[in-house]
Amino acid sequence: MAGKTLKVTQIGSPIRRTADQRATLIGLGLNKMHRTRELQDTPEVRGMIRKVQHMVKVDEA
Repeated sequence: MAGKTLKVTQIGSPIRRTADQRATLIGLGLNKMHRTRELQDTPEVRGMIRKVQHMVKVDEA
């Protein structure tokens, strides 16, 4: 059974952000502007998205 997925797009730059926010973007698989990843909808991923919510756009896939 495949779970729900989230489509996460980076819309903000990590320049002048804290190191942990940059690391969170890398953990989500985002490293350049306007890159998109489809990730499983898990509490861990939701927490990472919440940490960088000002730099990403999330759509239900």
